[in-house]
Amino acid sequence: MKKNLINHEIAHGEKISHDAEKIWGWSSVAGQKRAERRAKYFIDLGEINRDSAILEIGCGTGIFTQKIYSATSADITAVDVSPALLEQARTKMPDVKFLEEDAMSLSFEDNTFDVVYGSSVLHHLDMPTALSEFYRVLRSTANRGKPGKLIFAEPNMLNPQIFIQKNVPCIKRWMGDSPDETAIIRFSMTKLLQKTGYKNVRVFPYDFLHPAIPHSLTGIFSAIGQTIEKIPLLKEIAGSVIIYAEKQ
Repeated sequence: MKKNLINHEIAHGEKISHDAEKIWGWSSVAGQKRAERRAKYFIDLGEINRDSAILEIGCGTGIFTQKIYSATSADITAVDVSPALLEQARTKMPDVKFLEEDAMSLSFEDNTFDVVYGSSVLHHLDMPTALSEFYRVLRSTANRGKPGKLIFAEPNMLNPQIFIQKNVPCIKRWMGDSPDETAIIRFSMTKLLQKTGYKNVRVFPYDFLHPAIPHSLTGIFSAIGQTIEKIPLLKEIAGSVIIYAEKQ
């Protein structure tokens, strides 16, 4: 099963590599605004700075690698399973270490990184296996004086569009999803992280700004969305969730 998953993801990366950032929704004005906000979550929650040793999982074409490196000058190792996407990332940032790696079987030694982060990648993986592997390579309080941190931003299964997209096969193909990807139910994810050994787990919904929102309406829809994020029950159908946990 794992081999099939990896092969599917490599084929998917090759298929979308010609227009990946548009397919992912990051190239529109609203998409760029979403990306800036997401990168800020990674930096702030991870307390990332120039002294941080960072592992980015599923870096793709390097959208978030570039944002975080530009803002922090951190020591980033960025990995992906897709050679086609990695080629684009390396062209953008020749000074960053990009490696072809299976996120469910990393080549790094135990206790190597201060922060492990990723954008819209965990839902492509066998999550119990991947989370255990990330736990292994994170440094603990004993290694670095403070806990290693895990931060992911992922699609929210409770969002109506996401639910349909991930569960109706013909729509899944039409939207450009890979065969094995799913989405996150935050309550189940919390339990899985705790079972794996992570502490101080927080999984919370956010982001009502759709990448298809026109440029002229991006500001007002962004403000409305961030207001809805504060409303109980309604916030549960946000488009994404932030996953945060620590290795102590």
